[in-house]
Amino acid sequence: MNWLLVSFVAQFILGSSGIFDKLLLQKKEINPYAYTFWLGILGFFSLFFLPFGFSSISLGVGLVAILAGFLFIIGLFFLYLALYRSEASRVIPLIGGISPLFTLGASVVFLNYSLGGGEIISFILLVAGGAVFYLVGEKKFRLAIIFYVLFSAGAFGLSNTLSKIVFDHTSFFTGFFWIKIGGVLLVLLSLFNAGFRKHIFASSKTSATAHKFWYLANRAYAGLGSILISFAVSLGHPALVDATQSLKYMVIFLAAWLILKERSFGKALLGKILATILIILGVLSLGLSEYAKSMEPVAGRPVEWNLTFSKKQSKFLGLDWRENLDAILKELKPSKIRLIAYWDEIEKTEGQYDFSDLDWQIMKAQEAGSKVILAIGLKVPRWPECHLPDWAASRPVEKREEVLRHYLQVAIKKYKYDLTIVALQIENEPYLNFGNCPARGQDFVNKEIALVKTIDAIRPVLVTDSGELGLWYKAVGSQGDFFGTTMYRKIYPAIVGPLTGIFEYPLPPSYFRLKEAFIRKITRQPIKKFIVIELQAEPWGVKSIPETPYTEQLKIFSPEYFSKTIEYAKAAGFDEYYFWGAEWWWMMKTKYNNPAYWDIAKKIINSQ
Repeated sequence: MNWLLVSFVAQFILGSSGIFDKLLLQKKEINPYAYTFWLGILGFFSLFFLPFGFSSISLGVGLVAILAGFLFIIGLFFLYLALYRSEASRVIPLIGGISPLFTLGASVVFLNYSLGGGEIISFILLVAGGAVFYLVGEKKFRLAIIFYVLFSAGAFGLSNTLSKIVFDHTSFFTGFFWIKIGGVLLVLLSLFNAGFRKHIFASSKTSATAHKFWYLANRAYAGLGSILISFAVSLGHPALVDATQSLKYMVIFLAAWLILKERSFGKALLGKILATILIILGVLSLGLSEYAKSMEPVAGRPVEWNLTFSKKQSKFLGLDWRENLDAILKELKPSKIRLIAYWDEIEKTEGQYDFSDLDWQIMKAQEAGSKVILAIGLKVPRWPECHLPDWAASRPVEKREEVLRHYLQVAIKKYKYDLTIVALQIENEPYLNFGNCPARGQDFVNKEIALVKTIDAIRPVLVTDSGELGLWYKAVGSQGDFFGTTMYRKIYPAIVGPLTGIFEYPLPPSYFRLKEAFIRKITRQPIKKFIVIELQAEPWGVKSIPETPYTEQLKIFSPEYFSKTIEYAKAAGFDEYYFWGAEWWWMMKTKYNNPAYWDIAKKIINSQ
């Protein structure tokens, strides 16, 4: 059973139970001492679960379970003290916002549990929602309330983590029984304290029978939620289970408004709405993260590793581009390579075409047994993205599009029967506003694809988009036959770069799987092939690579980070990747005597 679903149901139960708690405590007929005592005594009812799977446990696990029960009761006691002196809509969110931090810290220390990228985002959103709920409350700072809250949150966090240890070493029902017995033992021990006895029995004598009934009924109701929370902890990460208690806040927010008449206006109301939005986003993010786990790629599946080569980039790095490509094909031996037809190099003068350099590249690929994806159009890989001949720059938009399509017609006809070229990429990230590019004509991508298919109806057409910034919708929904995304992890963002510096996307590999599933659904493309056409394997710094010191290049994109990028890509679940940076690997090897990147790429590409 999925822990997230169990946790959702449990938190709804506990949230509504918390409102009933506040109703009872408002009447001063049941004080926190008695409330905690009788709740602990109800732990005896865990005996009813023994027939469902009781088993023996070691002394050590039993002691951990009893300690977890002790801590749970301590957490409840300080929770009820805080509820007694403040509003439910403030106290519960504050404790719920802090206790996951204690749970996470304890999980790291005692369980060596960490959170993945998507889980971290969900965790932050959920905890932030609880924090906002508290911050928009009354302005008075009550030191006693903070004291109660911290002790409650810390006790709950440790109890959650110790409970997970117990559940990992025994059956759920056995662990649950001993944890609850730990709570029973603690409340019985509290009877030895005269002050506690006085509070407990004084409350029992003054409470009305009707309210005792509702108290017991609410305890049974909350008990069900508590059981489900324990079950969720046994199934999932205790810190994430703890963070889902943010769901209670929406229940408490609405119920406190309608039932307890705890009104919010102005900024306080807006703050609680913002907190609710954060919690909803956190819940959605967590749900997506869990859904992504159900889509985990098959371990050990065959993955095809290829690469892109750019003549312009090789020259820009000060390399002999022919030597560079020859080494790539002979040493790295990719089964496929993406080559680029640069319009500004092929048609420097209108109507005069020079394909000699591109012909040489395709010939070398053929000799090495590598197939070619040919990128062609106005916007093709490498800066400045749009490679426009000078003579075409001053043309009106539609006139420029006409001469571009004429160039495409000439190029496609020339290579129509070249069997080395197995696919054509029309434009590069055409729907992404990036690079020094002129305005484009209406529906230019589909017009270019239609033109290509009138000449060459056999070769599949690739359309690409940015993995992190692109919406994918137009590219996948275009007339292209398959889709290619980029996959960048560490960049220098042009606009906010001076503030952020080198920025690493906080996106887990599951982001790409979820995005693919969503786009396939809305574009109704269940079987269209998806590949990663650009997998970042070179540094993206403040300045271009030639202007970036060698040590800074290593710092931005180290060999270790290259290896981590490969593992990240494997986890993203695609079956075909094209590395971006082969020219840089060669530069590092030949200019700086650092073959690490070249060797990493060689090992993974040659291992296919």
